[in-house]
Amino acid sequence: MKDTTLVIMAAGIGSRFGGGIKQLEPVGPNGEIIMDYSICDALDAGFNKVVFIIRRELEKDFREIIGRRVEKAVHVEYAYQELDGLPAGFSVPAGRTKPWGTGQAVLSAKGLVNEPFLVINADDYYGKEGFVRLHDYMTDGMEGTEGIYEMCMSGFLLENTLSENGGVTRGVCGVGADGYLKTVTETYDIRKTAEGIQARDDLGNPVTVGAKQYVSMNMWGLPAAFIGELEAGFPEFLSSLKKEDIKSEYLLPMVIDGLVKSGRARVKVIETRDKWFGVTYREDKPAVVESIRALIRQGAYPEKLFG
Repeated sequence: MKDTTLVIMAAGIGSRFGGGIKQLEPVGPNGEIIMDYSICDALDAGFNKVVFIIRRELEKDFREIIGRRVEKAVHVEYAYQELDGLPAGFSVPAGRTKPWGTGQAVLSAKGLVNEPFLVINADDYYGKEGFVRLHDYMTDGMEGTEGIYEMCMSGFLLENTLSENGGVTRGVCGVGADGYLKTVTETYDIRKTAEGIQARDDLGNPVTVGAKQYVSMNMWGLPAAFIGELEAGFPEFLSSLKKEDIKSEYLLPMVIDGLVKSGRARVKVIETRDKWFGVTYREDKPAVVESIRALIRQGAYPEKLFG
């Protein structure tokens, strides 16, 4: 079996969560966090290494709360996403407080990933189906063509990815009849209302989205060479920023969308009907706890993970 790595982006500050480190919030009956369930699902699907992307100041807590337990089940490595982790010639602009987004996060794993890898968010529950289907495709269907990156992503139905407690950001996908990604557009403040689903673009203008549209939840199956693309594109992104811009982020969907549009990548969209849940907002936690309990009652997980 081919080696495959699970890369977990866990460096987010969690500002919308209302304080604390949302990635380390316990949701299971024995203190398990959402990452525990994602790792369990990934190992069951066949992944055999985990790379955690964290901030250095979180390392002690992270290792104590999750790292040491997971290390008993799988080989684990750590990468560090930092605000000042910039290419030579660049510096952090005055007033910027957050790292540079999911593209920089995955770039920080350079040197640790030399095999196909699956990227996920730390604070999202994805369900079992996506891990199995993406792993199978990554090991059988991502051979690639010279000069073209073969990738895949889990395509969630938008209606299965919304929070009851506020707006969310999703990569809304355009998918061709052949099942390959055509476009992915970051769409903001997506929320359910009495009138239906509402959303906004990056300028704050209303946009129309459909409940059955595919969206990206940052669950991407990628070849190791893709990290080189991130490294090459990061200086270009930084150079394009205006001096007063202290919030723009270097995002995976943006990079992948550019490669698809230029014909340098093909992304197979693999549908999952699983329902997402996560702790985007503090008010989300009780529903997540109950969802985990329901899955345990159904036999999807044991009462206690990783011993």
